[in-house]
Amino acid sequence: MSPRFRVVITDFIADDLAPERAILGDLADLEALNAFHESELAGRIDSADAVMLYHNLGLSRDTIRRLQRCKLIVRCGVGFDNVDRIAARELGIPVANVPDYGTEEVADSAVGLMLTLVRGIHLCNARLQRRLGPWSYTQAAPIHRLRGQVFGIIGLGRIGTAAALRARALGMEVLFYDPYKPDGYDKALGLRRCETLDELLAISRVVSLHCPLTDETRHLIRARELEQMPRGSFLINTARGGCVDLAALPPAIVSGRLAGAGIDVLPHEPPPDDHPLLVAWRDPSHPCFDRVILNPHSAFYSEEGLTDMRVKGAQACRRALLGEPLRNLVN
Repeated sequence: MSPRFRVVITDFIADDLAPERAILGDLADLEALNAFHESELAGRIDSADAVMLYHNLGLSRDTIRRLQRCKLIVRCGVGFDNVDRIAARELGIPVANVPDYGTEEVADSAVGLMLTLVRGIHLCNARLQRRLGPWSYTQAAPIHRLRGQVFGIIGLGRIGTAAALRARALGMEVLFYDPYKPDGYDKALGLRRCETLDELLAISRVVSLHCPLTDETRHLIRARELEQMPRGSFLINTARGGCVDLAALPPAIVSGRLAGAGIDVLPHEPPPDDHPLLVAWRDPSHPCFDRVILNPHSAFYSEEGLTDMRVKGAQACRRALLGEPLRNLVN
């Protein structure tokens, strides 16, 4: 009988692993470490034949080089900046992601945040709760009809495309900026392509980020970029926290450059209480209280999506253990 493989799940999964066992049970022994810090992995994943992780911890070079026989590291999600892919490549360990598990959920969340802000729903609710101002639509005035407004997308991947289709269904004009997208997608989807980020920012009432976090996209949106957006515009980020300089948001809200921001992802989760954005967001006297929505990296979540990411991650491990061609490699 061939020896069984060992698959380690490093992150927050702590149940009976039924989805993973349904895919891998005949091949491997599975172990969920329920670890939230990389230091907790020391000596516990060295002998793993495959490693599955989510977004609560990272795998650095020091951890990866201790892997003795790993055939795959799979990031069960879209973003993969929490894995040192270069170190893994140098050691001959493939790294894959699961790019299609939560496409609908994140796109729905981005459009939901946009609607809640642009229609003044969050602002009116927050002000009425505090008994500020009249019981009247004038609390959020001026609000303009959504049809014909420009929805600008940064990154036209799977989720960006899904968000584009939703915005188009609402009657919005959809633009995108993605220098790595081949020609023709604008024609196929009925969108307008922008050649530069500055071009997109200058004419978008709503800017929604759907790009990975790389050296190129880190702090892609800073104070300079916010100043290029039309006065009274909106920013949505359901991509990666590091793509936006969060410290630039409160001044942009105060000045009126931004009328609102919907942020699902932050560079550090949970964020420190003394972060300028958190301080402003929690202060009932600050404009951010009424005009900023923060969520706890939950845009990806649905019960179906959570199952998808686990199943697809396990399927990737199965292909690696059986020596089959791998999909969605990112290194």
